[in-house]
Amino acid sequence: MKKNRILVIDDNLNATRIVKLALERTGSYEVRELNDPAQGLEAARDFRPNLILLDVCMPDIEGSEVAEKITSDPDFAATPVVFLTSIVTPREAGKTGSITVGRHEYIAKPARTQTIVACVQKHLAQARQASLSAECVSHS
Repeated sequence: MKKNRILVIDDNLNATRIVKLALERTGSYEVRELNDPAQGLEAARDFRPNLILLDVCMPDIEGSEVAEKITSDPDFAATPVVFLTSIVTPREAGKTGSITVGRHEYIAKPARTQTIVACVQKHLAQARQASLSAECVSHS
């Protein structure tokens, strides 16, 4: 079975390592860590992720800027980007551990493993459904 590729971008090495281990433990994902957010687009082009987990607050470049650079590339316009951030508190995120603002979901740090996995699964399923719908329309 082909594993979904997840790119985790965070300036904090421990944060990327924890997420990588949590996702890889499921056996469903191939995960690449990136601790230099300025290299986000290059890493996405090289790795071709199915989903990107991205910190918001990083030195030199904000996660929103990294997301904009990546998703403005036509090859990644449909790639889901989920923010993993401490700007959303667990209290604000409530029972689900995340909130949706605009077209992005924000997972509150520190995040529970099951919250991250469930969010990744949900966004990958939505992306697959959107892709299938677009394929059906193009064949009509």
